[in-house]
Amino acid sequence: MANFIDKTFIVLADILLQILPLDMKSKRAFLYYRGGLRAQARGNYSEALENYYEALKLEENPRDRSFILSNIGLVYIKTGKDRKALEYLHQSLDLNSELPQAYYHIGLIYHRQGTRSETSANPYERKLAKRLFDRAGVYWRKAIELVPDLYMYAQNWLKVTGRSDRTSD
Repeated sequence: MANFIDKTFIVLADILLQILPLDMKSKRAFLYYRGGLRAQARGNYSEALENYYEALKLEENPRDRSFILSNIGLVYIKTGKDRKALEYLHQSLDLNSELPQAYYHIGLIYHRQGTRSETSANPYERKLAKRLFDRAGVYWRKAIELVPDLYMYAQNWLKVTGRSDRTSD
């Protein structure tokens, strides 16, 4: 199914590139972005990053840049580089505060860190887990606010942990 969706996206992207009145620089940026998506889908993260960084050099539209930055953040999540992932995800939100996947992925990082801290033998680490989970909740609530029907795991986790109705943490 994912392969079909990837192929469909590529065909549609090619059609859009031909019919949209984009300048050559924007078209090249989109081609690099598409190459990054393709490499990322195959699990070739270094190639994906190369493409995304090239797209960033060319892309000037803040909204389009936000998607590129968000995907760079996702690659860093996949490669276990949470700090770099957070850096790029926050940059994406600076350009586009309505990007639910960036909020979701930031929450995912904090949730994963909270889970690790919760099981630590170190008492300080265990205490830190609550703060990390609270942070996850802040970002997941924002993602859900933007797209109410998408992030079911986050919605369930917020409800089960009593974090779904908090207005601030």
